[in-house]
Amino acid sequence: MATILWLIAVIMIIAGIYVIIARRDLLWGIVLIVLGFLVGPGGVSIFNP
Repeated sequence: MATILWLIAVIMIIAGIYVIIARRDLLWGIVLIVLGFLVGPGGVSIFNP
């Protein structure tokens, strides 16, 4: 389960960086990056009790 959460977090962070650089949409990029950090198994995770 931790591996799946880690992969989802990495994909969300990469997508956030892509949105910021390629589409010039800072708000959605920041939202994706923050959600990536919240989903990730390291540090803080919204799925840990």
